[in-house]
Amino acid sequence: MDTATRIQAPREIPAKYAHIPGWGADLDHADRPAYPMERMPARLEGAHQHEPVPQEQNVEVLLSSERPAMTPLFGTTLPPSGLSGMLRRFAFRFSENDIRHWMILLFADRVNVVEGLGSDLKKGHIPNVFAEMGIKAEFKHNRPAFVTKVAVASAAGVLIVLWMRSRRR
Repeated sequence: MDTATRIQAPREIPAKYAHIPGWGADLDHADRPAYPMERMPARLEGAHQHEPVPQEQNVEVLLSSERPAMTPLFGTTLPPSGLSGMLRRFAFRFSENDIRHWMILLFADRVNVVEGLGSDLKKGHIPNVFAEMGIKAEFKHNRPAFVTKVAVASAAGVLIVLWMRSRRR
């Protein structure tokens, strides 16, 4: 779109907005420092965007309520399964602007980690949790943060134990 076809807005800033620094900078193109450089690159002018060929769906794909139509391309590496899959299906009943949607998805991720550990144990593989979490590397390369995390986790554990004991009494 060239400058001749752009709709020119009024040049004057209304008095009630004049006190706001920068308000109305987009009204007059002369007030925009980068305006002379803002133009469509020649290689994109007149380009037509075509919808990609839809990907074949051979696994369950969860759809957002905001975008109920299937997107042409989507990930298939980890289809929902088990308890975490049930949680994900439940989360997608809520809108993406609902905190429940995201909190349930975060919880489903944590459940998926536990399911993965169970799957490893079921196959006879004992996971090296410390190496997989990067504890050795953090101890070696970021010792102050590691010590802080251990101290905070220990304090939280002690507080939980004390709280549980006080509830029994």
